[in-house]
Amino acid sequence: MIWHSLLLIYRNFKRFKTTFFINLIGLSTGLACALAVYLWVNDELSFDKYHATDSRLFRVMENVRTDQGINTRWGTHPLLAEALVEEMPEIESAATVTPPGFFPQFTLVGANKNVRAVGKYAAENFFSLFTYPLVQGDANRVLANKSAIVLSQEMAIALFGTPQNAMGKSVEWQMGMADLKQTCIVSGVFGPIPPNSTERFDFVLTFDAFKDIMKMGQRITWEDDGPFHTYIVLKEGTNTAQFNSKIAKLLQGKSAKNKSRTLFVEPYSDAYLYGEFENGAHAGGRIQYVRLFSAIALFVLLIACINFMNLATAKATRRVKEIGVRKTLGASRAALVMHFLAESVLMSLLALLVAVMLVQLVLPQFNEITGKQLALELSLKSVGAFLGIALLAGLLAGSYPAFYLSGFKPATVFRGTLRNSMADLWTRKGLVVFQFALSVLFIVCVLVVHRQVAFVQSKDLGYDKNNIIYFETAGKSAQQPVAFLAELKRLPGVLNASGMWGSFVVVGPQGMGPQLEWGGRKIPVNNLGVNYDMLETLGIQIKAGRSFSRQFRSDSLKIIVNEALVATLGMQNPVGKVLGKAQIVGVAKNFHYESLHEKVEPFIFRLEPQAAGTVLVKLAPGREQETIKLLQQFYRQFNPGLTLDYHFLDADYQAQYASERRIAVLSRYFAGLAIVISCLGLLGLTAFTAERRRKEIGVRKVLGASEFSIVYLLSSDLTKLVVVAIILALPISYLVVSQWLNSFEYRIALHFWYFLAAGLLALLVAWLTVGTQAVRAARVAPALCLRDE
Repeated sequence: MIWHSLLLIYRNFKRFKTTFFINLIGLSTGLACALAVYLWVNDELSFDKYHATDSRLFRVMENVRTDQGINTRWGTHPLLAEALVEEMPEIESAATVTPPGFFPQFTLVGANKNVRAVGKYAAENFFSLFTYPLVQGDANRVLANKSAIVLSQEMAIALFGTPQNAMGKSVEWQMGMADLKQTCIVSGVFGPIPPNSTERFDFVLTFDAFKDIMKMGQRITWEDDGPFHTYIVLKEGTNTAQFNSKIAKLLQGKSAKNKSRTLFVEPYSDAYLYGEFENGAHAGGRIQYVRLFSAIALFVLLIACINFMNLATAKATRRVKEIGVRKTLGASRAALVMHFLAESVLMSLLALLVAVMLVQLVLPQFNEITGKQLALELSLKSVGAFLGIALLAGLLAGSYPAFYLSGFKPATVFRGTLRNSMADLWTRKGLVVFQFALSVLFIVCVLVVHRQVAFVQSKDLGYDKNNIIYFETAGKSAQQPVAFLAELKRLPGVLNASGMWGSFVVVGPQGMGPQLEWGGRKIPVNNLGVNYDMLETLGIQIKAGRSFSRQFRSDSLKIIVNEALVATLGMQNPVGKVLGKAQIVGVAKNFHYESLHEKVEPFIFRLEPQAAGTVLVKLAPGREQETIKLLQQFYRQFNPGLTLDYHFLDADYQAQYASERRIAVLSRYFAGLAIVISCLGLLGLTAFTAERRRKEIGVRKVLGASEFSIVYLLSSDLTKLVVVAIILALPISYLVVSQWLNSFEYRIALHFWYFLAAGLLALLVAWLTVGTQAVRAARVAPALCLRDE
């Protein structure tokens, strides 16, 4: 029986070759899109989930009430972990860790080799909380000694040849100024960090050593803020909501000055997808893109399924006799439904094979667009997911045709021509409208995303990011920053140079800095320690007052604020006023140190004449490569044994919009796929309409109808459906793109021509698709049209 059904399916595929290939192309394209997005979504959902304690691993965070609302901080007090373990029996263990990007790159020296590396300080139990498997050393003891250092396997090989050779060896690290250096003993080596990890680092030092270096124990109070990350592992069965209620007032109990500060915990692995907060509540994150692309993949696959439905019901007149004969011979409706569903599922499985080959073919380009390292691994999970997607697509595509075709009555079939009911016609028309409405929506999204990305790249940021490189200092350049910067400025092609502590462009989620109080108002403020000439190097303009100057020795006790800070505090004539313990000497015009998703927040520049942890260099336009070569030679001469590792400031700015650029590229591909698949459906429907009305066309041509009138006859109905789709899609697309643009504090205006252009483009493509088939039908000789079967 099964072989008989398969034989009938094969014969129908062979009989309706055009429909078979249109369905195969459409379904395989839709499935390829769904499979690629599935791989991407699966990877996104897996980030930071590999830790053995994942279900009980939490990050402690802090909400601070300010005059501007609730500010959520990632950073916590350095002693918080110890206090939590002592006072909260629900906690199994806790650790304090320096946050990612907290330090510039270190210089490691071992076995007469110098390497640049990213490091962090962590509590003794760091490798017990987090699953970074050690290839050498004991996880419970590697950070027990203050002089211990745990290297990555790659770093151990770079310095000592093998991880085994690294054990027990001395490594000297240096960071920034000359007094920030220490000799450590390698106590362990950890293996490669998984690619689905949000943190990347080359070595770990003990946090106790950091406290000694910074002399933290001598001056820490519970009123202090902290940039450090506190992680905890809760005991099995702990209720997270109840625990949050319990720790909320902990800081307030330590000091009356902490009445505006509230603690809470969030799952560590949620930070990647749910990392944005607004007024103390979740405001999304990368999960929005996961949902977006999942929906897009679903819609593209749905468009392909609609093609199958439409073509299957359109060719119903060609299969009515087959259905009538089978029912006359005793076939039940249930058996016919199963047969047609099996036909659609088999088509879907064939399309799956083609889709897998397509995904394998385009995966390198897909990885380049998404910044991933995805691979098409045929594991039990992935095979099950792929088959599940194909099965659902097959059942969805075949459901309506199966029930529609199996409902024909033999008496009606053998009586003559089958008449389509109004419900059938409206269903088929509704499906065409739906798929083209989705296509129009995609086109609008492509136009708006492209315009917003172009706006982001061209907007005046309040500073000049072009032709500026930056690098982190080490060796002699860190020890003698004044001499280094002075000689650097004398190089041909260097227009200006300065130094600072930290990074100028903020990439990724970050809480505001400490609060400042003025005139009874408290606001959180970001601040940056800079050297002389930093504002001039960046091209930041002074609106009032002056910039830092070597002519005024007391400027190290002065600050420059931005317009946003003045406006927030409601200051009048701010120059000369004292804010905190520093006097304002200048007001800088607003500049975007964060992405355009955020409004310009209050900012303070502090003068630190020794600041040179990060050096910015303004290069003469047109001489960048020549100047960089001179700069590399100078750096090697000034820092024997070290090489210059530089970056362009413009690249940091662009990194803030990596997601948006990927959306722009992927949306173009998705829109193209949606339009192509929709047009395949129109092509098939036009062909079947022409075939069904073949004799009518012949009679009309015999009576003198022109080819143009025949083309209009065949294309007018489908054109009307496309117009209806455009009318329905435009208001929906306006709501969708408006919602996306709302995530930007600075965004483009939605002009009517975006929507008009999308509608006209969809209509033009539909006309070309329908028109080519209609012209072909209109040119057939009347004698061929009127020939009897």
